[in-house]
Amino acid sequence: MNLEEYFARTGYKGSLEKQDLETLTDIFQHHIRAVPFENLSIHCGEKITLELEHVYNKIVRRKRGGWCMENNQLLGWVLKRLGYDASFLGAYVFNPHQNAYATIMTHLLVKVVIDGKAYIVDGGFGVSYQMWQPMELVSGKDQPQAPGIFRFTEKNAIWYLEKMRRKQYIPNQNFSNSDLLEKKECRKVYMFSLEPRTVEDFRSQCTYLQTSPDSLFTKKSICTLQTTDGFRALIGWTLTETTYNYKENMDLVEFVTLEDEEVEKTLKEKFNIILERKLVPINVKGFYTI
Repeated sequence: MNLEEYFARTGYKGSLEKQDLETLTDIFQHHIRAVPFENLSIHCGEKITLELEHVYNKIVRRKRGGWCMENNQLLGWVLKRLGYDASFLGAYVFNPHQNAYATIMTHLLVKVVIDGKAYIVDGGFGVSYQMWQPMELVSGKDQPQAPGIFRFTEKNAIWYLEKMRRKQYIPNQNFSNSDLLEKKECRKVYMFSLEPRTVEDFRSQCTYLQTSPDSLFTKKSICTLQTTDGFRALIGWTLTETTYNYKENMDLVEFVTLEDEEVEKTLKEKFNIILERKLVPINVKGFYTI
């Protein structure tokens, strides 16, 4: 495992000497635009494991993506190797269909401290809730980014992330009421404490998420990737391409339904992913929003 190979994977060619916010942002943006958030292993007969060498080989050498425990673990390793003060935290994801936060800690994220200021770096959420810049860990401050306005609030040592989106224009009106569309303009994303975590804290959750019939990830085959002006997502057979702020305070959301034979071609062309095993797409309704 080496940094040069990782940066060849993400296309980053900037400084490796500076540990400042500008460099961190550049490294982070190259990661989220090169490495998909995806759970395809579950739906093509592969087991997701959290050993760092396995994650490295999967993402860097096999040019795959991963979910938060893979993406953010790798990103954290890179930042630590570069000399950043980086550590892991654990979050409880908000479920809009139950209107409640999860009761188990399933989301791994990275905290980075630069010049005494703490930032959250999360390269493992995907879709429209994927931040594009490290977020300063301050309560009650709107932090506008290309995807929308993010904000942390803190109460009794628990931190909450929420996001406010723009209006949406959907040319294909067949999808105007799709359960893949987020209906609320302000959405809770997750909550977390500042208690340091390790990868060991996520091993049972990693197993649960890829085996339980109650897990979102067994109900949906998901692959999403951030672009320079939005993101694209393949959920089951539905390909979504979103352009942020294509008009004033308006995002363009384009949907298309793929045939079986188009899925693997789309993964290669849109996400730069070539699977080693046959994918069985799945999209159980009512469980995911973008």
